[in-house]
Amino acid sequence: MPTTKREKLNKLYFNRVHIEVTNICGLACSFCPPKINPTKTMQLDFFERVLNELVPYTKSLAFHVMGDPLTLSNLSSYLDLALAYGFEVELTTSGYYLHKTPMEVLFHKSVRQLNISLNSFNKNSLNLSFDDYMSAVFSVCKSKLENYPKPFINLRVWNLDEAFLEKEFNDLLLKKIENFFEIELEIDAIYKKEIKSVRLASKILLNFDSYFEWPSMSSSHQSDAPCYGLKSHIGILADGRVVPCCLDGDGIINLGNLHTSSLKEILNSSRSQNIVNGFKEAKAVEELCKKCSYKDRFILNSTSHI
Repeated sequence: MPTTKREKLNKLYFNRVHIEVTNICGLACSFCPPKINPTKTMQLDFFERVLNELVPYTKSLAFHVMGDPLTLSNLSSYLDLALAYGFEVELTTSGYYLHKTPMEVLFHKSVRQLNISLNSFNKNSLNLSFDDYMSAVFSVCKSKLENYPKPFINLRVWNLDEAFLEKEFNDLLLKKIENFFEIELEIDAIYKKEIKSVRLASKILLNFDSYFEWPSMSSSHQSDAPCYGLKSHIGILADGRVVPCCLDGDGIINLGNLHTSSLKEILNSSRSQNIVNGFKEAKAVEELCKKCSYKDRFILNSTSHI
């Protein structure tokens, strides 16, 4: 079996790399931290340089850290370049811009998966009715089923909590989903049995998860645990900074900038290696990592799988 370029050039390999093609979102969801970085969109020429750097390290890109890629009027140009370099792409969106985005862009040949965060709707006060919002979501699902068999759609409901605080919204949401897909969903069972995923149609999934706290230097949380950062994924912010984790949207752990350093240099730096070696021993080396509660979800996993 021939050795691929990625396998031949580099043993370090990521399941995906998160590229923040833009940090513009246009919303102010209460479950997201406020954006502190200046508004920035990664220019196409630099984006192509990033892709060239990533060829040995992954074949999967996620166009998301803090922003919504559907805010870009020229998103198809980024997808064209990703396709030319042999990458598959995940698009993650709030869903507010679906009606403005052509189907041929949403289901571009490079797009493997489209993630739509449905619980963003009731955490904003924009001039868009719930019926109009869901109509755009269902239109995309219908188009996928009729014309685009390859990509997956993940409809995300990541607002579950023990107090059932979002149950009223979720009941309304699930009723609309039931009617469109002609399927029965029981939210009580979803809460009680902690169901994570329901198949709605061919390659269309409804995903559930709980709220999580974004890591912050002001957090009082302190813990050690293994983590997938710098193991399964990294993030590249719109300004070129490389971060070890997709939750570091502020670039607190700035490992280096691709405007001035190669990715190989950044990943082989002492700071990066200290983080990697720390997580191998279930230790959080960086202060932001110590304050991150998300990594505690991995405590029960063997560090050999991290």
